[in-house]
Amino acid sequence: MEFKMKEVGFSTNLEFGELQVAGDEQYGFRPYQLLVSSIAVCSGGVLRTILKKRRMDVEDITIQTDVTRNEKEANRIEKIHIHYVIKGKDLAETKIEQSIELARKNCPMVQSVKDSIEVTETFEVSE
Repeated sequence: MEFKMKEVGFSTNLEFGELQVAGDEQYGFRPYQLLVSSIAVCSGGVLRTILKKRRMDVEDITIQTDVTRNEKEANRIEKIHIHYVIKGKDLAETKIEQSIELARKNCPMVQSVKDSIEVTETFEVSE
């Protein structure tokens, strides 16, 4: 990836399109937003694949995140809590718990930050 400096922030062209990144969200995505998005969506994508392989009837997954940052240390991200709202029929909560643990172990983004950012997960099932 190559990033080009703009008046405010940087941009890069990727297969899907142009990505604008800036410290001010009026000019692009903020770096912490991209980091949190990468971790949450990677986890959710891996979880979705695992649930599908387990033949669980999942209609929808909504991912909510809560981020804890440390202002004293450059506003670094210390913790990301991921909460899944999983919609479907006859979903076994035990299988979902096991699937979330497996997703954590197989998500490259979570594994990349596991020694520096605490990532926790919870879920709820809705019909």
